Amino acid sequence: MKALDIEAVQAFVHVADLKSFTRAAEAMDSSQSAVSLKVKRLEEVLARRLLERTPRLVRLSAEGMAFLPSARQLLAAHNGALESFGAQQRRLVVGISHHVVGAELPLLLRQVKDAEPRVVMEVRVSTSRELLDAFDRGAIDAVVILRHDSRRLDGEVLLQEQFGWMAAPDFVHRSGEPLRLATQAEPCSVRSMAVAALTEGRVPWTEVFVGGGVLTVGAAVSAGLAVAALGRRVAPVGTVDVGPVLGLPPLPSRDVVMHASVTDAQARSALRTLAAAIRSTAA
Repeated sequence: MKALDIEAVQAFVHVADLKSFTRAAEAMDSSQSAVSLKVKRLEEVLARRLLERTPRLVRLSAEGMAFLPSARQLLAAHNGALESFGAQQRRLVVGISHHVVGAELPLLLRQVKDAEPRVVMEVRVSTSRELLDAFDRGAIDAVVILRHDSRRLDGEVLLQEQFGWMAAPDFVHRSGEPLRLATQAEPCSVRSMAVAALTEGRVPWTEVFVGGGVLTVGAAVSAGLAVAALGRRVAPVGTVDVGPVLGLPPLPSRDVVMHASVTDAQARSALRTLAAAIRSTAA
């Protein structure tokens, strides 16, 4: 059997993780056609079909699922060999908005680590406003935030976040009572957006839970305590948008934007992978 092309194996793992040739190409700073060709040649060498492809979906075949753990081990061994001579680690400080990532954060971090094992990521989670202030001061290398205003119109748009009034399926709102609302502590631009929409729509509301991010606010929502303005992409599994049923005003969408100040190859590679991984969550 021929030796395996390490870049082809890397392409396969990226496609498997990101479920997209386009996102894999972004992570590898390559083209979709080049990634597709690498995976095709890998399949030819192995004489196995690793991926099932449709116009809208890419998923692992049974052979691909069997090969994936070994592929990860091969990449880890390859990276370990490259580090045999004490390659220098690179610390990368990344700020991520509370409302941009939820339960998928461990998967995002794993994908970045697999792509650049010598990068030590320091992740700070806070409000978009606070993170942008820290980035402008030079305290953070990169930020992934929600764009709420025209303060900065540069940066790389990763996706458009669609917001909904999310609640548990068994949430009960009694007619004539104020809407029970779960929010993030002030200052929070999503909270301000939600309150402004309710005020403009003349919807009475009362704050019954204040949390410190999507995970805590989402927990209150899943428990049936309240409704919350959350991105549909990061809302807890099983929650539903009750806005249309309750006649709540629509919420505006917001761009998810990455700002970065790094120039070295290691950090840029890690951020490309992070950007592609975040985009893949919108699929």
